[in-house]
Amino acid sequence: MSKRFPSTILATAVVPWDEEYRFQEDLFRRQVRQLRDGLTPYIYLFGTAGEGYAVSDRQFDQIVEAFRDEMGSEAHPMVGVVSLSLSTIIERIERCRAMDIRTFQLSLPAWGTLTDREVDIFFEQTCGRFSECQFLHYNLPRAGRVLGGEDYARLAPAHENLVAVKYGGSGDAAFYADLLGKAPQIQFFLTEFGYATVRGLGKECGFLISLAASHLTRARQFFDARGAELEAMKQELESVLAALKDAVADHGHMDGAYDKLITKIHLPEFPLRLLPPYTAAGDQQFESFLAALPESWRATDGPEA
Repeated sequence: MSKRFPSTILATAVVPWDEEYRFQEDLFRRQVRQLRDGLTPYIYLFGTAGEGYAVSDRQFDQIVEAFRDEMGSEAHPMVGVVSLSLSTIIERIERCRAMDIRTFQLSLPAWGTLTDREVDIFFEQTCGRFSECQFLHYNLPRAGRVLGGEDYARLAPAHENLVAVKYGGSGDAAFYADLLGKAPQIQFFLTEFGYATVRGLGKECGFLISLAASHLTRARQFFDARGAELEAMKQELESVLAALKDAVADHGHMDGAYDKLITKIHLPEFPLRLLPPYTAAGDQQFESFLAALPESWRATDGPEA
């Protein structure tokens, strides 16, 4: 069965805030250009690392407009829509459609864990309502439940525009085989260790880049690697993960606290702060992270922008 979405590298754009928590548009655009030209044309905005859970409607619209403009007609922008309110999710999708965005990332509302019937209603009101759009489901524990193969086996036939799933958690070979086997038409995007596990099984999946973004050239090599080369690079990335965790420590716990450290490798002036009340690492922690990075994954290899 053919996949509904290509097997590619999927990257996130994070949002820079100044000391008064105003959007730094010029710096954001530079970051998007670096990712677009140096790594992948498939970039998403407003996942957890992109603080999609924290922005106001005004901020949402302003940042989406800059993102769409910078991605241009040749790239593939994806906008995440995170809210406890389904009505807000629908309204934000409608405003994005008016800005020519047609690909979205959905997360389940997290105030109360959805039942199976409520999951079906959620996808009916998003995928079903906007049949001309494509949707990726961000499958994460913060939503209260992680969907499995049986869930996607039910949802995929009902919604042909549910094209992909993003999963950044841990899992063993059996878990990944269950996902891929029961919903073979959906493209699953996995972070480095899950990606290596699935490729080791000889299966197709997409690469949800995280740690490997510390070196854009080697990230593309990781995406293309197979067998012993992929396994060796995966082991190297264990050291990148350790350096990242040690640097952030108790300074932050949201994904953006980690992803902005990686972004700062390529854009040294990129601020690390997150929207309040969430805390993040600072410049001292960044220097510790940079010093602890394995030499093979330490680079400023993005194009100047």
